[in-house]
Amino acid sequence: MTRELINELSLGVLVPCRVCVIVPTVGNPEELAVALDGLGNQTFADVEIVVVGPERDPGRDVVEQRGIRYLDEGKSKTRADACNLAIGETESELVLFTDDDVIVPSDWVANLVRWFERPEVAGVGGPNFAPPNISTTWQKAIDVAFCNEFFTAGTNYGRMAGGELEEVEQLPGVNSAYRRLVLEEVGGFDEGAIGAEDVMLDLRIKKAGHRLWSDGSAIMWHRRRGLGRVMKQIRNYGLVRKLAGHRYPSLWGWSHSMVSVFPPLILLSIALFSWGSINGGIMWPEFWDISTKAVPIGAERIAVHQLPTLAVLYNLMAWTGAVKGSSPNKSVSTVFLSSFVSFLLHWNYGIGAIKGRFAIARGMSLSQIDDREREA
Repeated sequence: MTRELINELSLGVLVPCRVCVIVPTVGNPEELAVALDGLGNQTFADVEIVVVGPERDPGRDVVEQRGIRYLDEGKSKTRADACNLAIGETESELVLFTDDDVIVPSDWVANLVRWFERPEVAGVGGPNFAPPNISTTWQKAIDVAFCNEFFTAGTNYGRMAGGELEEVEQLPGVNSAYRRLVLEEVGGFDEGAIGAEDVMLDLRIKKAGHRLWSDGSAIMWHRRRGLGRVMKQIRNYGLVRKLAGHRYPSLWGWSHSMVSVFPPLILLSIALFSWGSINGGIMWPEFWDISTKAVPIGAERIAVHQLPTLAVLYNLMAWTGAVKGSSPNKSVSTVFLSSFVSFLLHWNYGIGAIKGRFAIARGMSLSQIDDREREA
């Protein structure tokens, strides 16, 4: 049974719950039901659950059948605006955020809330992984790629705290908790943000002098999407991160720049390989024998050899980073497949970032670009 928003005191005075969990939803009633059942079975008792979504969303019946509060997001067309609406309609001391496609451990709220006894904690979050028992092999491989220690394709999903609690720059939107006073101080999420809203929020919280932390034990089980949807998701990440970096330059670092040039570098490498193959006699057996003196090592030979060399190095980095990563879904098969997944994620993140560059250069205003439109 879901706990109510308020507790009735003996004097008849109604007071807000200490914790409010905000869940944005769009067109995902089946998985939303699982998430709400997990939130309704928490070991921490003083919790209000608020779901915010379109007025005629199919998840509304799922919410109301459980006696949970549903907020019509009205004209909101972004996750940021929907969350801001929910923040304004609630009064708890602490505000937690998650998504409608999670499987919530019964101690999730308790694990996050305990840290707010420390005055230096303005916000705290934890890692999120694909649930091993219900994920496909490809979803597990995606999870392993997301948690790669060397390159994470623009995600912050699998970060594990180095100790009991570790200070961080950013919290995952699917597994985060904040003091309400801090959210109100910085004005909540950026109005109209079409993505990267959690990244920009955390930056403004840090700029206001507050501190954010990560608890590696506060795990959220987050369903991974299929490979096609993940590619679109990551392409959107690249786009919105570039737009966020345009608004807040410190959000665009060297690692984002490296991934943003990944597609053109790949195309250049293929072009060089093709040029070297046509002009360098690739069909000669001695061409591939680097010890032979029959074919001198010239530009054509270097052009042909660079592509397989880069492919080998990339795969070695991907596999090593996957093995060293934090995903609980590591196996021989998922680690092997993760290099292919990482390539697709880097490619799509780069394409998104390039799209963002063109949008900024042309002064375009972009509408909602998430892979789940906020309409019903």
